[in-house]
Amino acid sequence: MPNAVGARAIFGVIVPSTNTVVEHDYWRAAVPGVAYRAGSMFIPNPVMGDDEDFQGLLGQIRASIDTAVRDVLTAEPDRLVMGMSAETFWGGVEGNAAFERRLRERTGLPVTTGASSCRAALRALGCRRIAVFSPYQPIADTEVGRFFTEAGFEVAAITGLRCPTAMSIARVGAQRLREVVAEIDGPDVEAIVQVGTNLSFVAQAEAMERELGKPVIAINTATLWHALREHGIDDRLAGGGALLREH
Repeated sequence: MPNAVGARAIFGVIVPSTNTVVEHDYWRAAVPGVAYRAGSMFIPNPVMGDDEDFQGLLGQIRASIDTAVRDVLTAEPDRLVMGMSAETFWGGVEGNAAFERRLRERTGLPVTTGASSCRAALRALGCRRIAVFSPYQPIADTEVGRFFTEAGFEVAAITGLRCPTAMSIARVGAQRLREVVAEIDGPDVEAIVQVGTNLSFVAQAEAMERELGKPVIAINTATLWHALREHGIDDRLAGGGALLREH
């Protein structure tokens, strides 16, 4: 059966144990024959209320990622997909490349990261001047802005929602997301980019894309799109904006 679960691809998805959004967004896309197996990074202290806390959260991710990867490899995935984004932007373009390289060497698998996916999506959509928002603290927004700048984009604005815990990211409401998009948008902005994989924004991004008349990229859409296209799966899908529908 060509559309049996996992017949076309199995993606191993690495997520923090606090994340409730990534797997929902991927399964919601309903890609025939594609399955997902999550490996969870244990986050015992999910506080991220300031820059110091945020660095502590990254330390927990770094301490537990190898175990998450070990676990997900038992499902024999075809590709690793990072269902967490801050770490993939850290250190700019070279930091992202080094992160991907370590995972490829560790697993022998191709790797999709949030940073690389957003870069590829913006290039596919032909956008250069962007505005970005996240659930992060300033230290992380600096790293996100650095990556996009080094990748050749103009960052017109970047702002974080300053969520106090990793779980509270998923609880940000649609109205607050609408407000933050309005704050960073402008006539000179060619695309809005959302990072932070536990922020529920995929469906709202598609609706706002129609309203604003410009690409609005949710990072979970970007990583799924990148993983599919790099794996040779060219299905055009509804529910993920122009990126999944047309590219």
